[in-house]
Amino acid sequence: MSLRRALALAACGLAGGSVLLSAVVVGKQPARGGEGEPRPPGSAVPAASAAPPGLLLLPPAASCPPAAGWIERPAGSGGYWDSNWDRREPLALINLKKKNDETGEEELSSRLDHCKAKATRHIFLIRHSQYNLDGRADKDRTLTPLGREQAELTGHRLASLGLKFDQIIHSSMTRATETTEIISKHLPGVKKISTDLLREGAPIEPDPPVSHWKPEAVYYEDGARIEAAFRNFIHRADAKQEEDSYEIFVCHANVIRYIVCRALQFPPEGWLRLSLNNGSITHLVIRPNGRVALRTLGDTGFMPPDKITRT
Repeated sequence: MSLRRALALAACGLAGGSVLLSAVVVGKQPARGGEGEPRPPGSAVPAASAAPPGLLLLPPAASCPPAAGWIERPAGSGGYWDSNWDRREPLALINLKKKNDETGEEELSSRLDHCKAKATRHIFLIRHSQYNLDGRADKDRTLTPLGREQAELTGHRLASLGLKFDQIIHSSMTRATETTEIISKHLPGVKKISTDLLREGAPIEPDPPVSHWKPEAVYYEDGARIEAAFRNFIHRADAKQEEDSYEIFVCHANVIRYIVCRALQFPPEGWLRLSLNNGSITHLVIRPNGRVALRTLGDTGFMPPDKITRT
């Protein structure tokens, strides 16, 4: 008996418009020219059977959700890294029409060097600590005693890294603000900035959908704001920045999960598949060439097991 092996290949573009290709590899197949008849020697291979012997192509399947309108993606993308994802690629920052006729390429090269980033940005995304879920208004959703302990542990962990943090940018919501105040005690002298852009919300309709997920705001309202937060805060360093920077962002689980998916150019609709503990640390690295790496995701290994929560 011949052995049979099956291989499923799936490729789905971020924009939801790419083709899903399914292929099944079976045992060696006899060459056929038509309705079950052997193909004469030297005859052309029909277009429908142009695949390699043994490879059966199945019809495309439309399983990818439509992309949100505010997310820009290259046409036909799928497994493709957009090097200009933050619109800070040097070529995108200069006007190529203003080319010096005398110096030519030397002038262009000089202008490109002037626009190139030199430093690496380290982004530390901190989820707020445990808070009072019974509060009706935001001002009532303060940290619990355990939440305050978690913030102390997170602050101690950040301080122990021995890094020179440049700033702490935090959500203006009460639980994030209180978490920031406790963390900042361990990082004296680091300036704090509050912003509404990082407030909790529903960034984009998740895929797969979940029956219990019922956001309070319409996706396009929160989604546009959270996308604006991503574009404002997550990008390669400015060309004028000479040294590597270390920045802390204290915000919320939905915001962090969405930012991670967008920064890594993963389908942002998958944000709800990730899970983050209270007080956890997520570390993104953005290189001068625009490459992004995820060092840690939701790290709480510095907390005792009985202090870990996910509320």
